[in-house]
Amino acid sequence: MLQHYFVTALVPTDKQQAYRYYSNTLANDRYLVGAITPPHTINNAATGTIEEHIYIGPKIIKNLEKVSEGLELTVDYGMLWFIAKPLFGVLNKLHDYTNNWGWAIILVTIILKLLFFPLSAAGYKSMANMRRVQPRMMSIKERYKEDKAKLNQAMMQIYKEEKINPLGGCFPILVQIPVFIALYWVLLESVEMRQAPFALWLQDLSSPDPYFVLPLVMGITMFIQQKLNPAPMDPIQAKVMSVLPIAFTVFFAFFPAGLVLYWVVNNILSIAQQWQITRSLERSGLSSKS
Repeated sequence: MLQHYFVTALVPTDKQQAYRYYSNTLANDRYLVGAITPPHTINNAATGTIEEHIYIGPKIIKNLEKVSEGLELTVDYGMLWFIAKPLFGVLNKLHDYTNNWGWAIILVTIILKLLFFPLSAAGYKSMANMRRVQPRMMSIKERYKEDKAKLNQAMMQIYKEEKINPLGGCFPILVQIPVFIALYWVLLESVEMRQAPFALWLQDLSSPDPYFVLPLVMGITMFIQQKLNPAPMDPIQAKVMSVLPIAFTVFFAFFPAGLVLYWVVNNILSIAQQWQITRSLERSGLSSKS
């Protein structure tokens, strides 16, 4: 029987014998699980011991592995478990070093950013170049707004002249998505986050921020990121994108604080990297003109 952070498990003592397991729903939202064990024969005037095992407790992987092989799989990291398990191992080691799950989350986010730095840099460089040529793009859009064929041809010519891949900013992000989703499930599923304090008012990383500070910071960082990216040329798409920081702020207000902390740190690091790359490109552009 599974809850978010806890499990009740009947564990067979003799794996060579057949056990019959069953479950049932009782009144008043109560549930029942049981097992019919293999028969035991005790002769007259003899004594015997019948032993069965049950585990009731938190889903701590190292404890579950000791109870029975495979019981640790009750910690469900989803389809990306093969990425999530090593991530949890790193997170656990960082916690041993810092003795604080909040700082462990921050450090693992920094490590991931460093690992993906070349990919992120390529994506941000592509977006910075797109931002640089955006005035020209808007100009040709206005000039050829009645002729889609000429508009596409003129846009492709700009991409060719400036050596810009319009999809260059997307691919590096897509490569990183599985890792970040895996980390999301690690932070969501790990009982270690339950009632784990970080600092100041954040005394439970598994519960939402009681004062909504982290979600607000996350929304602000998302807004800044949008300003660093080239604005969509489609007015409707631009309006939708402008609403996203507000929508995500409301959405993340109900997320566990540990998840929001990860997202805030990731956004801040992304802003710093993107700003640095944009600034270096602008400087190189000015030096080439002079």
